[in-house]
Amino acid sequence: MLAVALEQAVAAPLATVRLADAGARVIKIERPEGDFARGYDRLVHGESACFVWINRGKESICLDLRRASDLALLRRMAAQADVFIQNLAPGAAERLGLGPERLCADNPRLIHVGISGYGPDGPYRDQKAYDMLIQGESGLLSVKGTPEGAARVGISVCDIAAGETAFPPYCNR
Repeated sequence: MLAVALEQAVAAPLATVRLADAGARVIKIERPEGDFARGYDRLVHGESACFVWINRGKESICLDLRRASDLALLRRMAAQADVFIQNLAPGAAERLGLGPERLCADNPRLIHVGISGYGPDGPYRDQKAYDMLIQGESGLLSVKGTPEGAARVGISVCDIAAGETAFPPYCNR
Protein backbone atom coordinates (compact mmCIF):
# COMPACT_ATOMS: atom_id res chain seq x y z
CA MET A 1 0.00 0.00 0.00
CA LEU A 2 1.18 3.51 -0.81
CA ALA A 3 -0.05 6.49 1.18
CA VAL A 4 0.73 10.08 0.26
CA ALA A 5 0.26 12.44 3.17
CA LEU A 6 0.04 16.21 3.00
CA GLU A 7 0.19 16.53 6.74
CA GLN A 8 1.41 18.56 9.67
CA ALA A 9 1.23 18.65 13.45
CA VAL A 10 -0.51 15.62 15.02
CA ALA A 11 -3.83 14.36 13.63
CA ALA A 12 -2.93 13.24 10.09
CA PRO A 13 0.63 12.18 11.01
CA LEU A 14 -0.79 9.92 13.70
CA ALA A 15 -3.20 8.31 11.22
CA THR A 16 -0.44 7.70 8.69
CA VAL A 17 2.07 6.38 11.23
CA ARG A 18 -0.47 3.62 11.89
CA LEU A 19 -0.27 2.77 8.18
CA ALA A 20 3.53 2.79 8.32
CA ASP A 21 3.42 0.56 11.40
CA ALA A 22 1.25 -1.87 9.40
CA GLY A 23 3.79 -1.98 6.58
CA ALA A 24 2.53 0.67 4.17
CA ARG A 25 4.91 2.95 2.35
CA VAL A 26 4.04 6.45 3.55
CA ILE A 27 5.41 9.52 1.81
CA LYS A 28 5.03 12.63 3.95
CA ILE A 29 4.84 15.91 2.04
CA GLU A 30 6.31 18.82 3.99
CA ARG A 31 6.45 22.49 3.13
CA PRO A 32 9.93 23.86 2.32
CA GLU A 33 10.57 24.86 5.94
CA GLY A 34 9.37 21.45 7.15
CA ASP A 35 6.55 20.40 9.46
CA PHE A 36 6.35 22.88 12.33
CA ALA A 37 6.09 19.93 14.74
CA ARG A 38 9.79 19.33 14.10
CA GLY A 39 10.49 22.34 16.32
CA TYR A 40 8.28 21.51 19.31
CA ASP A 41 11.38 20.50 21.30
CA ARG A 42 14.77 18.84 20.77
CA LEU A 43 14.45 15.84 23.10
CA VAL A 44 15.22 12.93 20.72
CA HIS A 45 18.77 13.35 19.42
CA GLY A 46 17.99 16.99 18.62
CA GLU A 47 14.56 16.33 17.15
CA SER A 48 11.08 16.84 18.55
CA ALA A 49 9.82 13.86 20.56
CA CYS A 50 6.31 14.36 19.20
CA PHE A 51 7.57 14.56 15.61
CA VAL A 52 9.66 11.41 15.97
CA TRP A 53 6.76 9.55 17.64
CA ILE A 54 4.25 10.22 14.86
CA ASN A 55 6.51 10.22 11.82
CA ARG A 56 8.61 7.09 12.32
CA GLY A 57 8.80 4.76 9.37
CA LYS A 58 7.87 7.40 6.78
CA GLU A 59 9.68 8.87 3.84
CA SER A 60 9.58 12.64 3.56
CA ILE A 61 9.88 15.18 0.77
CA CYS A 62 9.67 18.96 0.92
CA LEU A 63 7.51 20.53 -1.79
CA ASP A 64 6.52 24.13 -2.35
CA LEU A 65 2.95 23.76 -3.59
CA ARG A 66 2.98 27.36 -4.84
CA ARG A 67 5.31 26.10 -7.57
CA ALA A 68 3.50 24.49 -10.48
CA SER A 69 6.18 21.81 -10.87
CA ASP A 70 5.94 20.73 -7.21
CA LEU A 71 2.14 20.68 -7.31
CA ALA A 72 2.25 18.59 -10.50
CA LEU A 73 4.65 16.16 -8.80
CA LEU A 74 2.27 15.76 -5.85
CA ARG A 75 -0.64 15.12 -8.22
CA ARG A 76 1.40 12.43 -10.02
CA MET A 77 2.20 10.83 -6.66
CA ALA A 78 -1.50 10.85 -5.68
CA ALA A 79 -2.39 9.26 -9.02
CA GLN A 80 -0.26 6.25 -8.02
CA ALA A 81 -1.32 6.11 -4.36
CA ASP A 82 -3.86 3.97 -2.56
CA VAL A 83 -4.50 6.63 0.10
CA PHE A 84 -4.18 10.41 0.13
CA ILE A 85 -4.58 12.06 3.50
CA GLN A 86 -4.43 15.75 4.36
CA ASN A 87 -5.09 17.98 7.34
CA LEU A 88 -4.58 21.42 5.85
CA ALA A 89 -6.72 24.40 6.76
CA PRO A 90 -10.35 24.07 5.61
CA GLY A 91 -10.61 24.44 1.84
CA ALA A 92 -6.84 24.61 1.24
CA ALA A 93 -6.59 21.21 -0.47
CA GLU A 94 -9.50 22.06 -2.77
CA ARG A 95 -7.95 25.43 -3.69
CA LEU A 96 -4.76 23.58 -4.67
CA GLY A 97 -6.72 21.12 -6.82
CA LEU A 98 -6.10 18.35 -4.27
CA GLY A 99 -9.68 17.80 -3.14
CA PRO A 100 -11.39 14.42 -3.41
CA GLU A 101 -13.25 15.24 -6.64
CA ARG A 102 -10.07 16.10 -8.55
CA LEU A 103 -7.76 13.43 -7.13
CA CYS A 104 -10.33 10.64 -7.29
CA ALA A 105 -11.13 11.56 -10.91
CA ASP A 106 -7.43 11.04 -11.67
CA ASN A 107 -7.26 7.87 -9.54
CA PRO A 108 -10.70 6.24 -9.02
CA ARG A 109 -9.33 3.68 -6.53
CA LEU A 110 -7.86 6.40 -4.30
CA ILE A 111 -9.10 6.73 -0.74
CA HIS A 112 -9.05 10.46 0.01
CA VAL A 113 -9.10 11.39 3.71
CA GLY A 114 -9.40 14.99 4.87
CA ILE A 115 -9.12 15.76 8.57
CA SER A 116 -10.65 18.98 9.83
CA GLY A 117 -11.78 20.22 13.20
CA TYR A 118 -15.44 20.71 12.39
CA GLY A 119 -16.09 18.56 9.32
CA PRO A 120 -17.19 19.52 5.80
CA ASP A 121 -20.66 20.76 6.73
CA GLY A 122 -22.20 23.07 9.28
CA PRO A 123 -21.63 26.60 10.45
CA TYR A 124 -18.00 26.09 11.56
CA ARG A 125 -16.77 24.12 8.54
CA ASP A 126 -14.44 26.96 7.44
CA GLN A 127 -12.87 27.41 10.87
CA LYS A 128 -9.43 26.13 11.79
CA ALA A 129 -9.33 24.00 14.92
CA TYR A 130 -6.56 23.64 17.45
CA ASP A 131 -6.36 21.06 20.19
CA MET A 132 -6.77 23.51 23.07
CA LEU A 133 -9.75 25.15 21.36
CA ILE A 134 -11.47 21.78 21.00
CA GLN A 135 -10.60 20.89 24.59
CA GLY A 136 -12.40 24.05 25.70
CA GLU A 137 -15.40 23.67 23.40
CA SER A 138 -15.88 20.04 24.38
CA GLY A 139 -15.76 20.78 28.10
CA LEU A 140 -12.55 18.81 28.61
CA LEU A 141 -10.84 21.84 30.16
CA SER A 142 -13.47 21.89 32.89
CA VAL A 143 -12.20 18.60 34.35
CA LYS A 144 -8.60 19.76 34.61
CA GLY A 145 -6.96 22.56 36.54
CA THR A 146 -7.40 24.17 39.92
CA PRO A 147 -10.21 26.01 41.69
CA GLU A 148 -8.74 29.21 40.24
CA GLY A 149 -9.13 28.10 36.62
CA ALA A 150 -9.18 25.43 33.98
CA ALA A 151 -6.03 23.96 32.48
CA ARG A 152 -5.20 22.27 29.20
CA VAL A 153 -4.81 18.51 29.23
CA GLY A 154 -1.06 17.99 28.91
CA ILE A 155 -1.06 16.19 25.57
CA SER A 156 -2.88 16.95 22.32
CA VAL A 157 -5.65 14.50 23.19
CA CYS A 158 -8.17 15.90 20.70
CA ASP A 159 -5.67 15.77 17.84
CA ILE A 160 -4.76 12.23 18.86
CA ALA A 161 -8.44 11.25 18.85
CA ALA A 162 -8.87 12.79 15.39
CA GLY A 163 -5.89 10.86 14.03
CA GLU A 164 -7.05 7.59 15.54
CA THR A 165 -10.56 8.16 14.20
CA ALA A 166 -9.27 8.89 10.69
CA PHE A 167 -7.32 5.62 10.54
CA PRO A 168 -10.06 2.90 10.60
CA PRO A 169 -11.78 3.68 7.25
CA TYR A 170 -8.77 2.51 5.29
CA CYS A 171 -6.71 0.38 7.66
CA ASN A 172 -8.04 -2.95 6.37
CA ARG A 173 -8.02 -2.18 2.67
